[in-house]
Amino acid sequence: MKTKASRNRVQLILNGKVAGNDALRAAVARQRAAGHHIEVRVTCKKGDARRFVSEAGKVDLVIAAGGDGTLNEVLNGLMNLSEVTRPTLGIVPLGTANDFATGCGIPRDPEKALALCMKGKQVPVDVGKANGHWFINAASCGFGAEITATTSPELKRLLGPAAYTLMGAILAINVHQYHGRLISPHREVTGSGPVAIVGNGRQTGGGIQVAPRASIDDGLLDVLVVRQISPTALLAAARELQQLPPDGEYISYWQTPWLEVHPEEAIPVNLDGEPLRFSTVRYEAVPKAIQLIVPPNCELLSQGSKLTA
Repeated sequence: MKTKASRNRVQLILNGKVAGNDALRAAVARQRAAGHHIEVRVTCKKGDARRFVSEAGKVDLVIAAGGDGTLNEVLNGLMNLSEVTRPTLGIVPLGTANDFATGCGIPRDPEKALALCMKGKQVPVDVGKANGHWFINAASCGFGAEITATTSPELKRLLGPAAYTLMGAILAINVHQYHGRLISPHREVTGSGPVAIVGNGRQTGGGIQVAPRASIDDGLLDVLVVRQISPTALLAAARELQQLPPDGEYISYWQTPWLEVHPEEAIPVNLDGEPLRFSTVRYEAVPKAIQLIVPPNCELLSQGSKLTA
């Protein structure tokens, strides 16, 4: 059910790296002047955003103001709460890639994004789970995770999303092939490849479309597997994934409620910007786990769930 629930008590969790954003500061002042009570908490270190959610008490809305990593921390904090006490989630995208927010159509302008949080409709959406960790957009394994983990904050600030392309070109010189087995209810894949992506959203890596059929409310995860392929071909294909066949020579793409990955060695995994390493991992879609504020006609909603203005 889509509603404009009470948002009298709002906590905005702001990544400290962008705390000097004048446009956001002005937007918060305008919303407060309009009668909204918005508490702002600024992160200083990793883990703060998750802790702020746990300390928020009875709030109606938690806003993640930052990039995909900030959103992931806030999400994990929300999922640690019981379903009945879990507040609605809003997003003000202030990061480098903002892959999930961009896929949802959330405005990049802080004033418009905050206004959406305060006045927009909310919808129940799925959350992905990787072992005991949560993600809302995508989990990349192998090559893609290495790119995100090794792209420095300084490079991201300088180049923006292009920083990931640059790091990809550097790493592709010696791209590593991971061997193992992927198991889902109706499919099993065994072999070697540099990357696998498990998506709830549609894009990652600063705008690369990796799951063109994904919806955030269909109870499914979208799986993209790239098999053995030359580094040059991998980078070229990354921008053309939507044109590749769903089960071609190099690419496999399918949808599933869960997926198990059993590699022969520990693999790097990146959950919405959070770098981890697993010796084995089970991914699951948790249907309609949180209430998310999205704009009208959000492209990531399934066809029957599109919001109207």
